Amino acid sequence: MTDDSRPDPTGSHPPRVDVPLGDTPRIVYEGRYQRMVVRGTWEYSERTHPGGLAAIVIAVTPEDKVLFVEQFRIPLQARTIEMPAGLVGDVDSGESIEQSAIRELEEETGWTAEHAQVLMIGPTSSGASSEKIAFVRASGLRKVGAGGGDPSEDITVHEVPRAGAAAWLAGKLGQGYELDAKLWAGLWMIDHNLDGSPRAP
Repeated sequence: MTDDSRPDPTGSHPPRVDVPLGDTPRIVYEGRYQRMVVRGTWEYSERTHPGGLAAIVIAVTPEDKVLFVEQFRIPLQARTIEMPAGLVGDVDSGESIEQSAIRELEEETGWTAEHAQVLMIGPTSSGASSEKIAFVRASGLRKVGAGGGDPSEDITVHEVPRAGAAAWLAGKLGQGYELDAKLWAGLWMIDHNLDGSPRAP
């Protein structure tokens, strides 16, 4: 007989935790992109597209410049600095994470990529939403257009030397911009593997 509550010493599986699921979820509002759900005492949002997944793209040009995008975000009523990102499968439900990431990269920045690698997938705000996001590293970048997003978006592309990217972001924060907290995770993943070891150039 085994004790499934003990952590797996190999680290390959998390310990089993028996947590009640709570009441049946009840949808109180559904829009084009999100729905609001009540489950017991919890209120949270879900993405409406299949899989409910988004992707953030970590992209460095051949000139060793990190790609950032600036745009006005309605919920914050402020201009934000982010890495290129978008929903997975909202245009084509059969689209893979990698395909979605390259499409969003090209739409927003005007750069395309030969390869895309999913580094990890995790929740964005587990206390308020079921949404998960995939960190995707793009490589083999090539300039193919102006970027700027689709007709409903007003995106400014910033190409920032990698060595000074963190300082540039800190400067934008001091200027009053809203900065996506995932930016620093993305910068870290440029030079590191998930286990903390240095990533080969």
